[in-house]
Amino acid sequence: MANNSPALTGNSQPQHQAAAAAAQQQQQCGGGGATKPAVSGKQGNVLPLWGNEKTMNLNPMILTNILSSPYFKVQLYELKTYHEVVDEIYFKVTHVEPWEKGSRKTAGQTGMCGGVRGVGTGGIVSTAFCLLYKLFTLKLTRKQVMGLITHTDSPYIRALGFMYIRYTQPPTDLWDWFESFLDDEEFFTL
Repeated sequence: MANNSPALTGNSQPQHQAAAAAAQQQQQCGGGGATKPAVSGKQGNVLPLWGNEKTMNLNPMILTNILSSPYFKVQLYELKTYHEVVDEIYFKVTHVEPWEKGSRKTAGQTGMCGGVRGVGTGGIVSTAFCLLYKLFTLKLTRKQVMGLITHTDSPYIRALGFMYIRYTQPPTDLWDWFESFLDDEEFFTL
């Protein structure tokens, strides 16, 4: 029986740690230097969800407005595939704020009630947030999320990919997802 201890093999790392490091290096994606985050939770292409599996960790007012939105209930209901939703993002999203511009009544309100945090009073929920929740209902895979955040056709597709990660992944994994994109200089309007 062979003894594979680090002292006898001349290697300072135990073999299981070396194998894990090699596996992590093999998770490199093509182009742009983006790396896939280390697999945590369930293995493979399945992307585990963190937090509330029904609300996607969204603010209750935003979620209520999404679920009652005619856009979400009618038009987005008809979209059944990841690619259809990505196309909808490309053609419909013009900003990534939670509310449509000019749809919230904040005149005369101050402080936390004045909508400083973006949720003081309701309004018409944005196309972006409706599509973000639609992506959530599709239960995206790791490969699909990587497809969103490395998409080259629209910064809004990428933005929704990063928002999806922010709302559905464990806080301890966020750095692994975001690190290689921190110096990204692509411009878009909020």
